[in-house]
Amino acid sequence: MKMGYSIFPMMKVLIYPVSLLHRIGCRIISLGYTWKILKPQTAPLPVISVGNISFGGTEKTPMAGHLLAWLDRHGFKPALISRGYKGKWEYAGGILSDGKQLYGDWRDAGDEPYMLARKLPLIGVFIGKDRLTSCRKAEKMGFNIAVLDDGFQHRRLNKDIDIVLLDPAEKTALRESFSALKRSHLLAVKMSASNRVPVKLKNLLSHLNNCEYTVISQGIFPPNGDSPVDEEDLKNKKILAVCGIAKPQRFFLSLASLGFHPHTTLPFTDHHVYPPSSIAKIKNAFISHSADMIITTEKDIFKINTKTELNDIPLYYLKIDLKIDPSFYDYLRKFLKLPAKET
Repeated sequence: MKMGYSIFPMMKVLIYPVSLLHRIGCRIISLGYTWKILKPQTAPLPVISVGNISFGGTEKTPMAGHLLAWLDRHGFKPALISRGYKGKWEYAGGILSDGKQLYGDWRDAGDEPYMLARKLPLIGVFIGKDRLTSCRKAEKMGFNIAVLDDGFQHRRLNKDIDIVLLDPAEKTALRESFSALKRSHLLAVKMSASNRVPVKLKNLLSHLNNCEYTVISQGIFPPNGDSPVDEEDLKNKKILAVCGIAKPQRFFLSLASLGFHPHTTLPFTDHHVYPPSSIAKIKNAFISHSADMIITTEKDIFKINTKTELNDIPLYYLKIDLKIDPSFYDYLRKFLKLPAKET
């Protein structure tokens, strides 16, 4: 497999000092709340937070989507509350979806909220750095529960449930130390063949509510299709794998685990906006490596699919979901006072 245009080894070197400074800052803020110098505010509806202690890459957005879909199936009217990182509305705030229609796109709301709004059209999606204001807007519009995306470090808002995702393989690029996990209500630990839980972490887990989750594939989809393609039709094709996510190697390995071994890989930085120069780079890589098709992620597909320069290139994306221990749903049912039954 040929690896193309990678800047990520350098990023790994640079991220440690950033991580260290972030941990110090989070520790200072945490002490402010512990000593009651700072006081969190309470939203007018229940808030379930999905977060982590690492810099991206632990499936926060898939977990938020999984949770929103589960709440919708169980009779709730859920709203996603997101900062809308790198979107135009990040600081001013905005309503992406009222559960009936969209009022913006990924440029306004950020790529991850937009992806979930497209995927789950009945949910509300509220954008902005001021998450309390977003919760108030959601409650006024009739939503009765909020899912706060990337909310573990957002101490200004009271959370009824703090769900924290943890990848045991992540050791250095941390926002907070492992001790911060004691603040969580429910810890979801990623399991894979390569993951080994350190003894120190096992001891911590023994004192916390925890469950395991794995990432599963829902198939390879065309850009505007509701059904996956027959994967046998795509085998033995020369694939150009393209993505702009926090940990691109995971995407490439996921494709390989499904039997799709990318001939060429082209990673960009997380939340990449794909300007003309990037589209030209993708097209040049497709032609120069005589690729048959491009496979990208669900977060990237709507940003790439609209580019007319790629109209003649077969384009697909990998859709994923999470498989989570039954204890996860048991915890939610107990909090929400739902009858105990299968997920």
